[in-house]
Amino acid sequence: MIITKKALSRRTFLRGAQATLALPLLDAMIPAATALEKTAAKPVPRLGFVFIPMGTDHSRWTPPDAGKLGELTPILRPLEPVKDQVTVITNLDLRNSYPGTHTTSNAGFLSAAFAKHTEGSDYYLGTTVDQIAAKSIGQQTQLPSLELSMDLFQTVGQCNNGYACAYANNLSWSSPTTPLPSEAHPRLVFERLFGQGGSLEDRRAALRKRASLLDWVMEDLAQLKKDLGMADRVRVDNYLDSVREVERQIQRAEAGVKDNPLPDLNRPTGVPAAYADHAKLMFDLQVLALQGDITRVITFQLARELSTRTYPEVGVPDPHHPLSHHGNDPEKIAKMAKINEFHVSLFAGFLEKLKATPDGNGSLLDNSIYLYGSGMGNPSTHDHDNLPILLAGGAACGMNGGRHINYENGTPLANLHLTLLDRVGVFQDSFADSNGKIEDLFDAVPV
Repeated sequence: MIITKKALSRRTFLRGAQATLALPLLDAMIPAATALEKTAAKPVPRLGFVFIPMGTDHSRWTPPDAGKLGELTPILRPLEPVKDQVTVITNLDLRNSYPGTHTTSNAGFLSAAFAKHTEGSDYYLGTTVDQIAAKSIGQQTQLPSLELSMDLFQTVGQCNNGYACAYANNLSWSSPTTPLPSEAHPRLVFERLFGQGGSLEDRRAALRKRASLLDWVMEDLAQLKKDLGMADRVRVDNYLDSVREVERQIQRAEAGVKDNPLPDLNRPTGVPAAYADHAKLMFDLQVLALQGDITRVITFQLARELSTRTYPEVGVPDPHHPLSHHGNDPEKIAKMAKINEFHVSLFAGFLEKLKATPDGNGSLLDNSIYLYGSGMGNPSTHDHDNLPILLAGGAACGMNGGRHINYENGTPLANLHLTLLDRVGVFQDSFADSNGKIEDLFDAVPV
């Protein structure tokens, strides 16, 4: 049999003036010979990291028993709908983050490296795990990696205990001397994902000329859909609906921004006023970035160490950082736990969206591994032991969720980073202070 049908390229884009839209994974992107076997398009692995600051209340975080996850603890309770794809990990630590500080908690989370003690620009850390992954699995995508946060402004100079603010501001480092700034403004993230380039002012000018990104690609889209099967047409329509919804949220936020009486020309616009709305929008952008294969590596700083953000929406009007220095005060610990649970609930909502998004034979959650946690254990003592860590997703990489794994005290977090690299196809002998891999996380054979 002679096969003449050509597969649609995985790197197919819809292009319009000032806009480029990547497509989700479609059956039409597999080779024609494979299509005859009715094999769904093979997905690619994705790797994500979500950082929370200032540790947790272990009594409300840690499951009581190792093994299968039973009834979830108060902080983890929002994960119930995706519990079977979550693994809680106890007793990982960051030896190189001592002497314990908030700054080294942030710096060590993805590097597991020792941060040079300096207030100046001669900072030195280590290449972070996300950037090692990006140099391999990120080279075939539009963006090798995507760095996100929730804080619009970064501090400079000395931030904490004589450490440069670069350590606290940035999770990702492409080299020991090169921190990668994160973006917190949804509109700018959207432009980075779907814009066609140019300076910031050029892109802002382009935004004023168009009502919607999709309006520029509809002609190409109509032509493309003629050549797709019914299942692929539904996938494309669902993806475009998601893009349109994110655009709508951003436009609504922009319309709702009140005029600033101060002559601040750099005042950000389009950021939802409520923390939860902002965070959900940033998570929605991650879904789009992964679904369109715009990037395969993402880091997200859900809040910054030393944050004085308050959370009145969950009954905590007190600033987070002072609460974390609770001195075993039950009232302060209870309020801190409410913040912990709130952060987990936002992450849980994101996981549910990944689970509901088809990708190949499974879902985006099946084909993505997300590590969620903190570089600090007990914030009141500034320790880096028994870190609150959990993994989500990864079924296609062999991860068997729905468990609580309790390792020996002193197991390096770097062991987990090394294992995750291995599971997404990035092989190396060691990472930072690793002393092995923790393969028992992955009971199943990768598909």
